[in-house]
Amino acid sequence: MELKRKLADEEATVTAGAALGRACLATGLPQGMMVFLHGQLGAGKTTFCRGVLRAFGHHGAVKSPTYTLVEPYELGEQRLYHFDLYRLGDAEELEFMGVRDYFGPHCLSLVEWPERGQGVLPDADLVVELGVPDRGRTLRARAQSEQGVRVLGAMNSLLG
Repeated sequence: MELKRKLADEEATVTAGAALGRACLATGLPQGMMVFLHGQLGAGKTTFCRGVLRAFGHHGAVKSPTYTLVEPYELGEQRLYHFDLYRLGDAEELEFMGVRDYFGPHCLSLVEWPERGQGVLPDADLVVELGVPDRGRTLRARAQSEQGVRVLGAMNSLLG
């Protein structure tokens, strides 16, 4: 299953992220969920994550964890992890930080630059690609698991 959208501006990117967040909440994430975020620098990956986190009730700042690699958020019973692997030197560094402890039931992991963690990260349930054409942004999301299909279907309905 695939979803494509034109995102006019930053607010539309936040709205799309919030739709993903609400879709995840609707499923309860019993097995946890892995979302890979692709796009060039400045494409809106962190902006999209801000929308997801707002849907879960986070109202504070959302910054890219470029230097810390991961920013954890505990929101009620849900645990969200925002990864930015842009500065990761070697995927093995993830093993040293105990990355597998972040993936479990009721956990949502949002991973920017996932190709840098290849071989260590589990497979994605959902792959989100953000592009920057001449005007605005584009969103392309692809489900890669049964749970990804359910979440993407709910997200599509929420976006109308």
